[in-house]
Amino acid sequence: MIRRGKVLAGVAALALVSGAARADDLIIGFSMAKTGPYVSLANTNEVAVDLAVDEINAKGGIDGKKVKLVKFDTGGDPKQAALAVRQFAEDNKALAVIGPFSSGEVRVAFPAGERLGIVQMSMSSSAPALTKDFSYAFRNTRDERMVIDQVLAALRDKKLPMANGATAYATDDTVSKSVGTTVLPGLFNKYGINPKGAVDFQYNAFDLSPQVSQLAQMKPDIIGLGAPPEAAVNIAKELKRQGVVARVIGGTTVADPDLPQRMEGAGDGMTIGTTFFADLNDRTRAFAKEFGVRTTKAGISRHEPNQQDASAYDIVYLYAEAIKRAGVTGAADKVVAERTAIRDALAKLRGYAALEGEISFGEDRDSIKPIYVVEAKGGRWTLLDTRHGE
Repeated sequence: MIRRGKVLAGVAALALVSGAARADDLIIGFSMAKTGPYVSLANTNEVAVDLAVDEINAKGGIDGKKVKLVKFDTGGDPKQAALAVRQFAEDNKALAVIGPFSSGEVRVAFPAGERLGIVQMSMSSSAPALTKDFSYAFRNTRDERMVIDQVLAALRDKKLPMANGATAYATDDTVSKSVGTTVLPGLFNKYGINPKGAVDFQYNAFDLSPQVSQLAQMKPDIIGLGAPPEAAVNIAKELKRQGVVARVIGGTTVADPDLPQRMEGAGDGMTIGTTFFADLNDRTRAFAKEFGVRTTKAGISRHEPNQQDASAYDIVYLYAEAIKRAGVTGAADKVVAERTAIRDALAKLRGYAALEGEISFGEDRDSIKPIYVVEAKGGRWTLLDTRHGE
């Protein structure tokens, strides 16, 4: 049964196209997670996507055609993500879809999109191998295994302590559980890190003192963390309270720009991998500045873009480049063939100069782009290393 709120979201999306789009507009669906469990990371993706579309249209669009967005809030629900892609493809005649956000949504929406023959590109999903066996499924993300691999490579190259390791992970989040049970054990083995043990918890657990007590007894040099940002804050504070001295490492699940500040000094030294660093260059700083202006105007509390915001922004430009290269017209009678042409153009894309850095797509249709290894210091992320491992 479809919840009434989601039906209304779908109706609103359809009305947007019917009332605002012209016959020669290029329609792109946007599968958002503005509400639900991922809201702290995903609620600002819309700001970044709107910014990219505004920039493209202000410059004349793509070969003179304007980009029009159709939006659907899935609430992070996999069933709603599948409903969204069907609506985009069948009702809105969209050429491609931005999103969905999470790995749980992707597991359901990617098969649906494959059957419909429409490209979807996630801005956040990073559980391993979710594009396997699909041709219309893309992700502008890096696999968590690759991200954490590069974090460990940076620690090794900088000769930081990493002889002994422990893992801590949330059992009720798809990516976090994969990190804790598969990714970290494999990487500890690769880098010769002695595994001292593991603890697990639910991602919304407030009291993590029993798990941290166990970690304290293990005396690890590093603690590999698979968890959303809220759990990372709680575990960092508890580690400090119990006097546990170990470097917490992680991947994109905790790549929240506000995290060092939210940890209130407890997480200094935490080292993670991310695909966006706002203070990298003039382009990233300009994006971050305009993003802050727009979030302030919208009354959103967070004003610094996260990696999902940057990824969503770049997805719009990646689609624009593919549409241009494929000579897409947006004509209703060509939509099926043009969706496939977009897919084929994306698959061939190499070295595209994006906000996050140069982006290419590998055989698995996951993006290949730089990984920025950052360390929490004094309430902010600082750049430790830039990695290009594939």
